[in-house]
Amino acid sequence: MNQRTEATSEVGSLSAGGTATVPSALGVEHRPTKTRLLAHKAYPHSFYIPAAIVYAVLFIVPTGMAFFFSLTRWSLFDWEFIGFENFVLFFNRPALVSSMRNTLIYAVVTSGLKVVLGLLLAVLFTSMIRLKTVMRSMVFFPVIVSIVAVGITFKILMHPSEGLINKTIELLGGVGPSWLTDPQIALLSVALVDVWRGVGIALVIFIAGIVSIPEEYTDAVRIDGGAWARFRHVIVPLSRNATFTVILLSLIGGLRSFDLIWTMTGGGPGFTTDVIASAIFKQYQAGFYGLSTAGNVILFIAVSIIVFPLMRYFNRKELDL
Repeated sequence: MNQRTEATSEVGSLSAGGTATVPSALGVEHRPTKTRLLAHKAYPHSFYIPAAIVYAVLFIVPTGMAFFFSLTRWSLFDWEFIGFENFVLFFNRPALVSSMRNTLIYAVVTSGLKVVLGLLLAVLFTSMIRLKTVMRSMVFFPVIVSIVAVGITFKILMHPSEGLINKTIELLGGVGPSWLTDPQIALLSVALVDVWRGVGIALVIFIAGIVSIPEEYTDAVRIDGGAWARFRHVIVPLSRNATFTVILLSLIGGLRSFDLIWTMTGGGPGFTTDVIASAIFKQYQAGFYGLSTAGNVILFIAVSIIVFPLMRYFNRKELDL
């Protein structure tokens, strides 16, 4: 009895310090030691200095310089401050304005198709079918292939007269379209190649989201319905976090896409497949460095305006399983 009274008084004296208590099996609340309390505190500020220096050198300084030089007419040797003339010129050039529209279309189409196809393939490859591991590898394989190699390959395959795709269509009695030379479908053709290459990432993310769903939900819906009920009432709502991740990654990738488009079409025919990144590159090639820097700033602002609100919205809608 005396020991219990001493323990209780000791707990009472420690409680006066304002720290949290931990209940024991005897019903007596014990205080965590100082070592445990310190382990939960933040690192000293000096720990953040190396990362802050790297972040400042690689991001903050280049971003600040880009914003400054977008307000100038500059070359490698001198510069002249001209204010917002580069931005006015950018929005007065029809080719540059159309590149912004193409960028948005490309990003929406590629991200939408990756979400839909990635989810459907993930449902298929997490079922009880045979050889699903081999099929997963086949879908993911294009992700590890160089984007330039993919672009060159499909540029050959989509040739209107000599390409293997149109040759195959001719053997089946049809007439293949001009995939990369028809202004009406050229951008969509490149977008489909992008989806083919990038759907593997979406597949992996969705598979991770599906296998993390507790079995209790699946067992409960299996009693009331079949595969469709499981897909509609379990997989789709409880894979929301994976869906958000795929949308964000796909949108960011689509908004800054350049190498695949440049390799396959060079922005043509005309300017029908030009996106902001390829239009910026053409301005650099032409020696309009200030105008191209302004384009980079516009791309940065556009990505920020689209992505940051989505991230805040998705973070509020995340599910805890």
